[in-house]
Amino acid sequence: MIEFRNLTKRFGKNTVLRGISLALSPGSSVAILGPNASGKTTLLKCLLGLTRPDEGTILVNGVPITDSPLYRHRIGYMPQHPHFPENLQVAEVIELVKRVRAIAAPIEAPYIERFRLETELKKPIRALSGGTRQKLSAVLAFMVEADIFVLDEPTAGLDPLALRVLKDEIQQRRARGCTILMTTHTLGDVPELCDEVLFLLEGKIAFRETVAELFASTNSRHFDEAILLRLQQR
Repeated sequence: MIEFRNLTKRFGKNTVLRGISLALSPGSSVAILGPNASGKTTLLKCLLGLTRPDEGTILVNGVPITDSPLYRHRIGYMPQHPHFPENLQVAEVIELVKRVRAIAAPIEAPYIERFRLETELKKPIRALSGGTRQKLSAVLAFMVEADIFVLDEPTAGLDPLALRVLKDEIQQRRARGCTILMTTHTLGDVPELCDEVLFLLEGKIAFRETVAELFASTNSRHFDEAILLRLQQR
């Protein structure tokens, strides 16, 4: 269970999150949608402990995340803009993350193969394209035996083959009962990857409902159209 209680976050005079409260049961797969600057990434960073809220509390299985950082070991994370040490090779970055995560076994090999990174392992990060960096980010997220996955624009920059692999990985984690939190501007991916929609506007929850409820309430067959119609109903 993940709970956000009255979460508020400000950056200077700009209030990005305004009293967000919601609970996510284990096994939820939620698309966090909204326009730019609506608070999506900030909400995820608060959960990850990368940003501290000014007010409110976040609990994972009833324990405030400020009590212990150990909950992070249960989270696989794909940031929107992955940043790695530019001088390190791909293989070195993977080993670094394994040491930080206390992973001894060579569990990364299947993911390297699936995302076709075998020929990139000896390349320095500075030589990688944006899409290849995104593939590395996916390997680092999914090689962890986590039960929560936080995916911030995970499909950005991926070629069609890597995109299919990523979607398969997400669906496998859903089938295992993992909790998935995903932001995306590619609305067509949402019905395939998520069961629920959380839409943010100006730091507040505009609506939250299942994908099935969204289609039913708008009588639409197209997800992007359903989102627009649902916003007009507010």
